[in-house]
Amino acid sequence: MLVFGNFLFALAVVVDYAVTIYLWVIIARAVLSWVSPDPYNPIVRFIHNATEPVLHRVRRALPLDLGGLDISPIIVIMALIFLQKFLVGSLVGLSRSMM
Repeated sequence: MLVFGNFLFALAVVVDYAVTIYLWVIIARAVLSWVSPDPYNPIVRFIHNATEPVLHRVRRALPLDLGGLDISPIIVIMALIFLQKFLVGSLVGLSRSMM
């Protein structure tokens, strides 16, 4: 059981880091939307390609038209924070109960 508890704890840490990194990529995408970045810049293209599939799904699911205001990054950030707190917290708690 100790090995599985350690595995769950390691998985929780990896998920925590992955969600945190993606959270910062979403924030970078929101900041880039305020300026006019070079669309051929490799960093800008990476940020766009990494975030657009998720943001597009959220935009498609939103029934509201807010006059051009895109709130999809806010919704994704809130979902990531929920995922981080709930999933990572559950994995850490489960791993501690097995140690």
